[in-house]
Amino acid sequence: MVTVNGEEVAVAGTSIATLLTQRNAPVSNLAVELNGKIVPRSDFANVLLKENDKVEIISFVGGG
Repeated sequence: MVTVNGEEVAVAGTSIATLLTQRNAPVSNLAVELNGKIVPRSDFANVLLKENDKVEIISFVGGG
């Protein structure tokens, strides 16, 4: 199990890119933190999630 934004999900062994696709997350306006460290967008397809990882998906919202 991997904790994603506080929710435990069975995605161990998949990449961050796959996780985002499953969640229909718009990659262009978000950041991903894995175990307290920001993951560069260029690494999303290469970083595989492991058991007990903690992922935070942060969306940027424009406003004024």
